[in-house]
Amino acid sequence: MRFNILTASLLALAATPFTTAWLPTKDNGVIRGVNLGGLFIMEPWMQFSQWSAMGCGPYKSEFDCVMNLGQAKADAAFQSHWQTWITESDFQQMVASGINTVRIPIGYWILESLVYKDSEHFPRGGYAYLLKTCDLARKYGLYVILDLHGAPGAQISDNPFTGQYAPTPGFYQDYQYARAITFLGWLTKKIHSRPEFATVGTLQVLNEPLAYQPAVTQTLCSTFYPAAYARIRGVESSKGIPKAKQLHVMFMDRKWGAGDPDQHLATTEGALYDYHKYVKWDTSVTANRQSYMKYSCTASLKTDCRNPLVVGEWSLSVPDNLQESPEFSTNSADAVAWFQGWFLAQVQMYERSGMGWVFWNWKSTLGDWRWSYMDAVNAGVIPRNLAAAVTKNVCAPYVGKRDVEEGVVDTGAGVGVNGTSTEEVVVRGKTPEPTAVRDVRRHVGGLRHRSLRHSHHHHHGRLLAPSS
Repeated sequence: MRFNILTASLLALAATPFTTAWLPTKDNGVIRGVNLGGLFIMEPWMQFSQWSAMGCGPYKSEFDCVMNLGQAKADAAFQSHWQTWITESDFQQMVASGINTVRIPIGYWILESLVYKDSEHFPRGGYAYLLKTCDLARKYGLYVILDLHGAPGAQISDNPFTGQYAPTPGFYQDYQYARAITFLGWLTKKIHSRPEFATVGTLQVLNEPLAYQPAVTQTLCSTFYPAAYARIRGVESSKGIPKAKQLHVMFMDRKWGAGDPDQHLATTEGALYDYHKYVKWDTSVTANRQSYMKYSCTASLKTDCRNPLVVGEWSLSVPDNLQESPEFSTNSADAVAWFQGWFLAQVQMYERSGMGWVFWNWKSTLGDWRWSYMDAVNAGVIPRNLAAAVTKNVCAPYVGKRDVEEGVVDTGAGVGVNGTSTEEVVVRGKTPEPTAVRDVRRHVGGLRHRSLRHSHHHHHGRLLAPSS
């Protein structure tokens, strides 16, 4: 089905190994993408003006807003949002700026039959807009990663990216797994039967599960991941989908800290792995321009992460307390030039680490291009000719003979004084945590950008249930 719509170059991929058969047709299969965050799961911290205009301002999540506005009023507000947040103009701009992939975060409630009508509150009607969004991606030749960003019961607590500001992570139990598996099976059927989904090539089974709390998440790898993979492949088998047309199944990588997704899988054929790398939260890297460039130019995620790897989220943001410092302020005289160099250094790091990258986010209402790819392009921070720019040698001043001799390029570690590898940095009087632990704790401990959220508030049944 899918190959009848795509270009002749994609047809030729049918004879290639499965791991590379169904990837973007542009840029030799390298993923260069943006997240469409805030579309089907709104995050007030990065779109507070929109959130407030919808009548949701006092509330922390979609669940809370719908519950308080009432279903009918909320449905109308969210429909207006879906119509306007991402439009055809956005896709035109993405293509013009060299993007070949979009990752679309969605919540399980887009399958409305899964919602508990007496106790769960989510906007209705999103599926029709998901079809329209994916159809625009198809029209403009963009590869699509569909990402289960909001899982039943919430996979972490106190974070609106799950669609609810849940006090505890309620996802890690059989009946919630069953709902998610039903959702993934349903979506797999739709992907392989609707022309709007023609360029969807990857289905991510869960975004950012709770990390470094194995007592809570112990069944994630032993139960949920194998069942999710089996459901997706089972649907494809029942529909006679050949391997070259099957979806890649994406898991958060073991480096994320929620277990090794491969541990209980009978096969990993067609698997992809996702790791989110926000340098701002990596305390093994000194927060200054020199260290950020040195790290991005010499580190790799290859040794720590499974392959094939996609860095599914990253940004140009810096530590909250340094955002307006002379060194990192976006108003500094040389800010555009320096941040462009750091953008390219990060891109090169993620491309040498795996299959490519997806920037967070395509757009925001923050007025801060460190979180908005579209704004960064318009500001001249991100080059419009991306394919040519990614080959630019921005790292020559930061990669010396000693770095190569010491093997820093492929360590996956940070870089400390004198170019030494510092995956773990000793803090005086404290036992160091692995870099990944620090990354995850800072990322999911509240919101992606705690200080911006703060300032905006001041300014403004059975496990294998049948698939439906």
